[in-house]
Amino acid sequence: MFIKKAKQIIGLATLVAVLAMGHASITLAVSATEDDSRRPELPLGCEYLSVDESQIVAAHVYALGVQIYRWNGAVWTFVGPDATLYASENFRGQVGTHYVGPTWVSNSGSSVVGSNAIPCVADDNSIPWLKLTAATSLGPGIFEGVTFIQRINTQGGVRPMVPGTTAGDEARIPYTAEYYFYKQQD
Repeated sequence: MFIKKAKQIIGLATLVAVLAMGHASITLAVSATEDDSRRPELPLGCEYLSVDESQIVAAHVYALGVQIYRWNGAVWTFVGPDATLYASENFRGQVGTHYVGPTWVSNSGSSVVGSNAIPCVADDNSIPWLKLTAATSLGPGIFEGVTFIQRINTQGGVRPMVPGTTAGDEARIPYTAEYYFYKQQD
């Protein structure tokens, strides 16, 4: 009797856990969609990073990763980012990756490559906020048809202040940021 009851409890607990995970995914998708419709607030002096009203927010993700720099014997040069993209600000619900290019790739396989970066320094202790134009955008997925990208609310990622010891040294500086992806309104 005890074993039968224990199996029923375990089965019920498993069902509750599966339903909770499904509910969390649904909640995450809904909140991400609601969040995606809002444009970010830009600080004074960075208003020029705004995107024309004819564009709509297609995706909004949170990046957790590193900015990579290489010592050339005289200065640290920027190599590129290496980050994971998440659906929530708590870095849950991985939706893609971000790397050199700059390139963003969704788990569904869509990708976008940015160019013509326009920077704004919002915080001297963090990498600049950016507005980029999409050079290429391939789908299907969240990045299909993207025309502009904004990088905002950056934390960290600035080049090292201490010289490298040998040419070719690499520094991987942790950073976080939010990325907004826009596409032309239908």
